[in-house]
Amino acid sequence: MENTKLTTASGRPYTEHENSQTVGPRGPILLQDFILHEKLAHFNRERIPERVVHAKGSGAYGTFTVTHDITQYTRAKIFAAVGKQTDLFLRFSTVGGEKGSADTERDPRGFAIKFYTEDGNWDLVGNNTPVFFIKDPKKFPDFIHTQKRDPQTNMKSPAMMWDFWSLNPESLHQVLILMSDRGTPYGYRHMHGFGSHTFSFINNDNERFYVKFHFITAQGIKNYTNNQSTEMKGTDPDFAQRDLFENIEKGNYPKWFMKIQVMPEAEAVTYNINPFDLTKVWPHADYPLIDVGVIELNRNPDNYFQDVEQAAFAPAHVIDGIGYSPDKMLQGRLLSYPDAHRYRLGANYEQIPVNKCPFAINNYQRDGIMRVDGNGGSKPNYFPNSFDNIKIDERYKEPAWELESNLADWYDRNAEGENDHYSQPGNLFRLMDEEAKQNTINNIVGAMSGISGPKRDEIINRQLCHWFRADINLGLAIASGLNVTIDRAMFTPHTA
Repeated sequence: MENTKLTTASGRPYTEHENSQTVGPRGPILLQDFILHEKLAHFNRERIPERVVHAKGSGAYGTFTVTHDITQYTRAKIFAAVGKQTDLFLRFSTVGGEKGSADTERDPRGFAIKFYTEDGNWDLVGNNTPVFFIKDPKKFPDFIHTQKRDPQTNMKSPAMMWDFWSLNPESLHQVLILMSDRGTPYGYRHMHGFGSHTFSFINNDNERFYVKFHFITAQGIKNYTNNQSTEMKGTDPDFAQRDLFENIEKGNYPKWFMKIQVMPEAEAVTYNINPFDLTKVWPHADYPLIDVGVIELNRNPDNYFQDVEQAAFAPAHVIDGIGYSPDKMLQGRLLSYPDAHRYRLGANYEQIPVNKCPFAINNYQRDGIMRVDGNGGSKPNYFPNSFDNIKIDERYKEPAWELESNLADWYDRNAEGENDHYSQPGNLFRLMDEEAKQNTINNIVGAMSGISGPKRDEIINRQLCHWFRADINLGLAIASGLNVTIDRAMFTPHTA
């Protein structure tokens, strides 16, 4: 007979789930009613701290299948053979909003994949844009503060956002993407994903290549206009979640094609832009996309909290054949992401099923809150030792990096050529068709119209200077929309 008795968390059967123990039918509640204590105490702790960023998200399980041979670039086992299939979990999210915010907000979208490989879990933690607002992680807390709530009013503040962006022209590329209709994608299925950072590949000959990851939606790009996204925020603030979940339930499994750009290590030294600058893309004319495989999402989680809310991704989690790069933002995330998970979920967050590697785990970590895997049993908790057979496998050793300098400093300057924050945003705008250009202009005007306060004119004029340097026609159109009088002779287009 199936055991379906009502029990406490410790397994004790009980009968009074709805009535507290009292002195008489109207008397005070007794302190000894442990069931009441357990229910209320657990209820008080049902909400773990939400993510500081990427708080609202959706996710699903699926597979990655290799369709093309890239073993000349990497020895990573996930790519070892055409046809090889690897399980994965993918979490989408909005970046700036709280957990209860609408998922059609104008905001970048997170695109984080956990590949369950035989060499450990590989977390590729990116966005739906190939660039980001900043290039140095020391700026990240300040940037995110401007995307959250004003400390006095507790409301979103366009003045905070545009003040920061106008003082950091490196953000212009991402701001232009955000202000286009790409800033309001039609759910998650109809947008591309990007690893964004530059990573490295290492092949069987210990050669290093630098690489960027692209995930091209098989469903086709589809975006909301600003008016449509605003309407959907009120009609169905969970539209993206609903669209993803219901399509997977119906068997309409979304797919993305993984492609890569590859740069030989030696070329990174002489390339005309810094290939590790997160605010810039590698032009496809120089480094064309190479086909790799296909991702399919085909299973919804049985429990949202267990899998989507507790999923923890960290760019530090790479596997043999895939490594880091000198990308400053990537280097900062190697520390900050695991630290955030230890704070939010505990030191043993990688034992949670969605985060747990399904293959062998051998290390000497012990103890900590919510240790649930036997804690190593009677095995030694130190290395080296004379009792177990865990060994270091030299085949996994990576080649050394040849660094360009041995001088450590806090650099308040950019390397040669890195102060061009305008060519790529300008080129992007000029690539848009007329409808996309007009929508982008309208979105920028609408967003900048919300700037208020004593520094309003200063912030607007500073940001207008950036738009003019990117593209003079873009600057003039925005100035006109904001009713700002401009002497055209004062501005000349930027030249790299």
